[in-house]
Amino acid sequence: MNLKKRNIIIAIMVAMFLAAFEGTVVTTAMPTITKDLSGFELISWVFSLYLLTSAISTPIYGKLADLYGRKNVLSVGIVIFLVGSALCGLSQNMYQLIVFRGLQGIGAGSILTVTFTIVGDIFELGERAKVQGWLSTVWGIASLVGPFIGGFLIDNLSWNWIFYINVPFGILSIILLQKNLHESFEKKKHKIDYPGIGILTFAIVAFLYGVLSGGENYHWSSPSVILCFVLTAIFLIIFYFLEKKAVEPIVPFDIFTRESTIVNSISFLVAGILMGVEAYMPIYIQNVLGFRATISGLTMAPMSIAWITSAFILSKAIPKYGEKLVIALSIAILVVSSGLLPTLSDDASLLLVLLYIFVMGFGFGGCFTTLTIMVQSSVNYHRRGAATAANALVRTLGQTIGVSIFGSILNRNIVEYFDALGIAEVDPGKLYTVSSMTDKISPEHIRLSVYSGVHAVFMSLIFIMILCLLLSFMLSNRREEHTT
Repeated sequence: MNLKKRNIIIAIMVAMFLAAFEGTVVTTAMPTITKDLSGFELISWVFSLYLLTSAISTPIYGKLADLYGRKNVLSVGIVIFLVGSALCGLSQNMYQLIVFRGLQGIGAGSILTVTFTIVGDIFELGERAKVQGWLSTVWGIASLVGPFIGGFLIDNLSWNWIFYINVPFGILSIILLQKNLHESFEKKKHKIDYPGIGILTFAIVAFLYGVLSGGENYHWSSPSVILCFVLTAIFLIIFYFLEKKAVEPIVPFDIFTRESTIVNSISFLVAGILMGVEAYMPIYIQNVLGFRATISGLTMAPMSIAWITSAFILSKAIPKYGEKLVIALSIAILVVSSGLLPTLSDDASLLLVLLYIFVMGFGFGGCFTTLTIMVQSSVNYHRRGAATAANALVRTLGQTIGVSIFGSILNRNIVEYFDALGIAEVDPGKLYTVSSMTDKISPEHIRLSVYSGVHAVFMSLIFIMILCLLLSFMLSNRREEHTT
């Protein structure tokens, strides 16, 4: 690898660290934040709005990267991300935090999309698994350093500092990108698909609002939720006909083949599983087992270590055995590890938690690395940004819908736990307020109710992973493409 490629990889890795650090720190800090701002029932919204705005912006960044180059589009996204981070740190209540997390998400949409597009641009197929292994190393470092730093800041200063600390990393990332990534890009006037962007945004907002509201603010069969899904269908039909006529569509439909549809479906489901583990495992470790935020964050580190290891193994396994076998084996590991999570008791050993999370890391690393390679290898340069963005979009939708559904499962089971004790009208969002501590509701009741909810979330993961395994059998094996 020449010096130019090495400098580009360093720039990308710093940019990736920004998103990775943010993800590991926020999930670790959420139990502390919700106690401080009194909004336990709004946990899913803190993640969901971030993912919603990220989902909306993802295809836009992908198309803009194809039209105007990768470097400047990524830099703009990082700036937006930093502004959102600073405002999150200034939040005085959960509603402000949720709104500013949405702004963060607009910037975050560029990071994973454009960075992986750059990898697809400058590396051959045989190199991509290895390079993505290096990028996975960033997630591993962030998972080790992020929760430790975040936990330290939470325990010794305040949770607000977990957002402020993003700013220096973001500035460094932009400097490295502008200095090291040189693009030979043809500058010409393009026609931006504004109608397509607008209609797609309306469709995503309507759909995710229906999902986020269903089971929480409204019943799934309520007129408001049904109306959201009807509007989604209408917007998508309009979007289809607009894109067919657009000169430069925001989402070119020729990137969707049978193979890519299966890949995106698996990506959607596995991303939901990942979000469920990342969002609710810290709650289990802190609110059920009783460990501090620092320990909770470090407990997630084995997943990243296994993720890194699997990515390096794949650089040799994919050319030899093909993508289908690698994905099926990775999903099988996730099926087994998902089946182990419900066996964790309310007083489980931390060592056992570490072991289960470590096993899951192998599955996630194998899935996401291989799925990304399959998507990028299916299109040419001028479609790579759009294809990568589409895959990132379905992953984001999977995370958003997943965390919403899991949040509904958690809250419902907390209520059912207290109902079984004869304690009615318990509000999961006020579990940790002073007013909830009555003669009937003890701290032990609260701990066990949260365990009941988290256990139900873990149970739901098993069925989703079995569906992913069935889908993986429908993929074709393209080993011969990697032997050249």
